[in-house]
Amino acid sequence: MIDGMRDHPLRGTLNAEVHSRPFASLQSPERITHLALLSGERSAERDRRHVAGLCERYGLAAPDAGVNHFIADVGGFRLKWERHTEFSTYTFFQNGAFETEAFSGFALDLVPRDWVIALPGDLLVAVHLDLIGRDAPAPDAAALVRHFGHDNMIGSEVSGGSAEVWMDFTVQADGFARMLLRDRTLRPRQAGRLVQRLLEIETYRMMALLAFPAAKRHGGALADAGERLTGITGRMTEIEGMGEERKLLDELTAFSSEIEDVAAATNYRFGAARAYYALVRRRVEELREQRVEGLQTIEEFVDRRLAPAMRTCEAVSERLETLSRRVARASELLRTRVDIQLEAQNRDLLVSMDRRARLQLRLQETVEGLSVAAITYYLASLVGYLAKALKDAGLPVNPAIAAGVSVPVVAILVWLGVRRLRRIVSREQGAGDSG
Repeated sequence: MIDGMRDHPLRGTLNAEVHSRPFASLQSPERITHLALLSGERSAERDRRHVAGLCERYGLAAPDAGVNHFIADVGGFRLKWERHTEFSTYTFFQNGAFETEAFSGFALDLVPRDWVIALPGDLLVAVHLDLIGRDAPAPDAAALVRHFGHDNMIGSEVSGGSAEVWMDFTVQADGFARMLLRDRTLRPRQAGRLVQRLLEIETYRMMALLAFPAAKRHGGALADAGERLTGITGRMTEIEGMGEERKLLDELTAFSSEIEDVAAATNYRFGAARAYYALVRRRVEELREQRVEGLQTIEEFVDRRLAPAMRTCEAVSERLETLSRRVARASELLRTRVDIQLEAQNRDLLVSMDRRARLQLRLQETVEGLSVAAITYYLASLVGYLAKALKDAGLPVNPAIAAGVSVPVVAILVWLGVRRLRRIVSREQGAGDSG
């Protein structure tokens, strides 16, 4: 650390990550067995504990909690364990001259069988790789047939001609694929890198292909779903009435839910397939292959056998994404249509309410006129009674004239009072609405 400067909290962790998976150093001849088990994203600690159990059996230091890479020399063999996002790989190395020819024995034979059987997860990749020495003669066609059981092999010169490799990407009767690598001028670290690349090509190839069954299973269903969606959108122009629109919207919502279920079940797998396929392509490029006459190269095999499956997965993924967008647009269009219908209904309702309000206003004005007449009648009657009382008291008052004269005065006063009361009520109502 530079004096006066503070390190980022993750500086050490990030720098260590670059060096967290070193290549093994190999010296031919070497027998190698490689296993990859799909144990799930949450199984890292369980896988580490299983490796720790093997270390305890041989009195070795176990891998620390949280590590994703571990190498141990058990004595008769070496173990290399790597933890990836959803799977773990276990590679076993046995160094030393072969007593007989290649594949007459395997590094896995030295590992306790009960420990191997109890490995967590489902076995996806199992490979026996024999690295034969540079002093060994190059295997002829008959030897290759003995090693692989057939003559349909893939092979090439790799690492700029420093080695030769043969494989068939086929699971043999014993459940293992086979790779034969002949050292020409490989350095120990170079041999480790080359073996790692070959094993990763097989591992990542199988991991990428995990998406292919899902693509085949959902491909036809998505084609039918596209036709079904076309039928739904075609009916949008034929429906009449809110009832049919809501029924179609419910159907489209259920259809959208089905598409989202498929997307949720496949998006991760398709995304992982793209990443694994990219790794396969990168590892093949790093081999720096040179053609051997009469043999198909690894790059050609990947292009002819793996690439079409990945294109199928990509096509299904794109179809699913396109279908999801189409469903979203159709739902939006139908909801817009329903909203327009609701707005039209609301407009008609407001017009009807306005009409009723005007009728109520007219009725209210009529009632107010009748009320003015009735109040005027009663008040004029009271004036008449008062005039009669005054006349009986001896005052010179004509009750009929007094009542008649009071009518217009009383009517005006009552009308002004009712009008003032209406203004007060209207003002209070307007204040309440604005509040």
